[in-house]
Amino acid sequence: MKLFKLILKNETVFCISFLLAVLSSFVVKPDMQYLEYPDYRTIALLFCLMIIVAGFQALGLFRMLGHFLITRAGSIKGLSAVMILLCFFSSMVITNDVTLITFVPFTILVMRMGGRVERVLKLVVLETIAANLGSMATPIGNPQNLYLYSVSDLTAAEFMQAVLPYAGLSLLLLMAVTLIGKDEPLLDVSVEEEKGGAGKTAGRMLRGAVPLLILLLLCLLVVFRILPYQPVLICVILVIVVINRKLYWSVDYFLLLTFLCFFVFIGNMKRIPEVSEFLISAVQGRELLTGILTSQIISNVPAAILLSGFCSDFSALLTGVNLGGLGTLIASLASLISFKFFAKEYPDKKGAFMKVFTIWNLLFLLVLGAEAFLIGIAAG
Repeated sequence: MKLFKLILKNETVFCISFLLAVLSSFVVKPDMQYLEYPDYRTIALLFCLMIIVAGFQALGLFRMLGHFLITRAGSIKGLSAVMILLCFFSSMVITNDVTLITFVPFTILVMRMGGRVERVLKLVVLETIAANLGSMATPIGNPQNLYLYSVSDLTAAEFMQAVLPYAGLSLLLLMAVTLIGKDEPLLDVSVEEEKGGAGKTAGRMLRGAVPLLILLLLCLLVVFRILPYQPVLICVILVIVVINRKLYWSVDYFLLLTFLCFFVFIGNMKRIPEVSEFLISAVQGRELLTGILTSQIISNVPAAILLSGFCSDFSALLTGVNLGGLGTLIASLASLISFKFFAKEYPDKKGAFMKVFTIWNLLFLLVLGAEAFLIGIAAG
């Protein structure tokens, strides 16, 4: 019972997807067609990318990069700009959730040592927005991008057209927000080395990263449909066994199971004519709006999986679920990571975090939503 409660608390989206899959299976009895529901390519790529990024993280490369950059920041604005840029650009490769896991605790530590704890709330919120919006710029930046790029016929040019105008404007907005206001010097930005990390040289880290970089390149070739996923999956599994088999424990298997459950649910819904026709009529032609609104309730990854089965414009849906990561705290599950880290350090400021988070997210959503509306008018 304790295990069930723990899973329900920490993996709520998986539990919902599992319940939907089970309930739908009572309507559409399990048969051989169930095996055709999942997009095995997406699941394989997710697994590979998660374990590769875990390898980079285990080497300490991201922390080393962050430490190198912040020691050169001479003021609060300089530090804030560095951390936000780190979150924005690193999320394009290592995903938004890994970016926040890496840099939010780092930010809290540095801001405390810099004597400016009172500013950490706003900076963590902006880092969260930066990670969510920066990750939209590449097919591997977040799970919804990887999935939609995999299942659709979008070309690289069509993908970039659907995301880069918003990623570009969001970067300008983030820098404007960061640089507005009074600047102050940092008192101290020294950061202690992680336990056991003093003996690790940059050279050793980089040598350890070489096989991971090769695996990442192979995955990118799969993403862009140059290589088939099966041999690359086998290659990743074998190489990880050799270099660090402990990385298998770093994979978010619940996310993979969530994808599988949603695949089952959507596949079953498509086989119910009345439900399928209703969802098609509700989604088609409104992919941008439904992507944004649905994300506010069930978060943008499940929204992308659910709506993709009934949409006709994948570019609009891609834009919608990425912008839909703004807004409520659950609109992007990566945002919960920032909230948990902040709440752990400042349990008496949970309400303040929710207030600041919601205000900034809605402002960004309003501006980027207006941009999408104007682009839609121009295209129409």
